[in-house]
Amino acid sequence: MESAKYDINRYSPRQMVALPLILLLIAGMVLGYTTLTTGLPLRPGIDFAGGTAVTVFTPDSRETIEATFSGYPLLSVGEGLSNGKYIQFGPMDDAQYQSLSALINEKYPDAKVDQIGETFGKTLQNQALFAVILSFIGMSIVVLIAFRDLVPAGAVVLAALSDIIVTAAIMQIIGIPLSLGTTAALLMLIGYSVDSDILLTTRVLKRRGKLEDKLSGAFRTGIIMTTTTLSAVAAMWVVATAGQIQIISQIASVLLIGLFVDLMNTWMLNAGILKGYVLRSDKR
Repeated sequence: MESAKYDINRYSPRQMVALPLILLLIAGMVLGYTTLTTGLPLRPGIDFAGGTAVTVFTPDSRETIEATFSGYPLLSVGEGLSNGKYIQFGPMDDAQYQSLSALINEKYPDAKVDQIGETFGKTLQNQALFAVILSFIGMSIVVLIAFRDLVPAGAVVLAALSDIIVTAAIMQIIGIPLSLGTTAALLMLIGYSVDSDILLTTRVLKRRGKLEDKLSGAFRTGIIMTTTTLSAVAAMWVVATAGQIQIISQIASVLLIGLFVDLMNTWMLNAGILKGYVLRSDKR
């Protein structure tokens, strides 16, 4: 893309990897601090922490609903189409839940109530963590087999790991909770990150020609791919946010954040490591 101001051949490998590594360190500190203070690296949604979700169609405003349930652990009130409201409550004991149920039946007899127990939430939490770890390990093995060289394979794995850690830290900072939906978005991000990193690594290591030409060609192709994906995800975010479909909006938000982070990690971190590796190989 001629409009792109970032010249991948202008900077030295050290200059390219400096910013991504600093942000990775800061993101690790954010997640580490959150883990020490709360026991989890991210604030869990009711999928993982347990709680009660109520879906109701009512003309009552958000303020009215918040006042009605002020005596309960109200987490959020989402608004949807046709006066739909999605109300989330945190964990509560049996007596408080029975009191809440009675109030809901009195005020909104047609409401749909879904409860997730704390124990079941922790089970989902462990399963989601296992899925992310297993996906990452599987990806690492496939990449190592594909390139059979520790440095390029390690660069791909490091870039993907940085994508997840930095994106998760931003989620924590801006208040996007970890739920089944956002976990799925993180898994999708692993796949997309590996796709863009493999494109770069394959172009640089397995094609003939000058290093500068190979980097520039890979950069142009990668930017076009990512821009197309960003446009599609941005459209999904606009529609979901306008329609106040909370879970889709959160998934799209995580993907948007992750794709921008992936641009940095692919074309600065991974590209910088590969550039330094090839230059050292040429000298030898």
